[in-house]
Amino acid sequence: MLAVAGLRLRVERVVRGMLVAETVARIRRERIVKGKTIKEIARDLKVSRKTVRKVLRSDETSFEYERVVQPRRKLGQWTNELERLLSANAQKASRERLALIRIFEELRSQGYDGSHDAVRRYARRWGREHGEATAAAYVPLSFAPGDAYQFDCSDEIVLLNGVTVTAKVAQGRLCHSRMLFVRAYPRESQEMVFDAYDRAFALFKGACRCGIYNNMKTAVETIFVGKDRQYNRRFLQNYSHHLVEPVACTPASGWEEGQVENQVGLVRERFSTHRLRFRSYEELNAWLLDKCIAYAKAHRHLELAEQTIWRCSRPNAPSSSPMPAARRLPCGAGLGLEDMSGPLLQQQVLGGGERRWPPGRGPCLCGPHHHPPGR
Repeated sequence: MLAVAGLRLRVERVVRGMLVAETVARIRRERIVKGKTIKEIARDLKVSRKTVRKVLRSDETSFEYERVVQPRRKLGQWTNELERLLSANAQKASRERLALIRIFEELRSQGYDGSHDAVRRYARRWGREHGEATAAAYVPLSFAPGDAYQFDCSDEIVLLNGVTVTAKVAQGRLCHSRMLFVRAYPRESQEMVFDAYDRAFALFKGACRCGIYNNMKTAVETIFVGKDRQYNRRFLQNYSHHLVEPVACTPASGWEEGQVENQVGLVRERFSTHRLRFRSYEELNAWLLDKCIAYAKAHRHLELAEQTIWRCSRPNAPSSSPMPAARRLPCGAGLGLEDMSGPLLQQQVLGGGERRWPPGRGPCLCGPHHHPPGR
């Protein structure tokens, strides 16, 4: 049995090329538990006395060999050229990048006579080092109080008065304080966006310097190169009224408004895990407003941990633009809307007034946010 155990230990040492943990454990037990001498341990375990002394003096339970310098007998003189090829390949578009076997063949054509494995191992280590350098250069976005807010819309299924409907939910978020605003509407239109802005700015106690949003059709008519946009005329009137500078995200770049994108998932997880049931949109929106304020008062700011989100959002008002006393909402030409103070109630404005219908057409039933066809 001892011969078999000794043979197994010798095989392990040959295969792994280092002192395995099992051998270290046996040396320590033989010395500390059984009290054997170094000479007896070396003879029984078929290891050198130098190895036994190393284990007993170090008090370590495992030993690992780490190579300090990697010899590259054939690749050594080609490392500069290989790095040049890898760097040039990394700067190309993803569809134009060469596979590693193509880079290896290019190196072979220049005189390299080594193996493909050596090139593959070096390229993997080079890519890992340059990936870490790129990650270390990332700087997260930071915003000053009153500097910016983000706006987005989402679809949520709710039960209103016993009927299942898909509500269009407007979501706003102050970038500095993380204060959130959520309000539901029956349809997505310019009237919805303008009313959401009014109510959000009333909750935030003012308007920010700039607004960040995706390229929604209610705001952007044409997308040019970079950040250039042709905005909707009525949308520009609304932003000019609130003294806000519009900033549109790059297409397919959701991280540019990542806070409000994450807020959509947070609202679904925290507010509407189960199907929401209400009698009307007014009742639903009153509940959403209470939930937003309660969440802000109960949660700490991610960076200013000594303050809650609600407390951190209060200093935003002096740094932001004040709310105008009166405004004319640009939600349709020829409607004759009068100046209204405070948050605008679209249901009252769009639902009032007499309308004249063309011959052969009569009035139709429509929702408060829907333009009648006679307009």
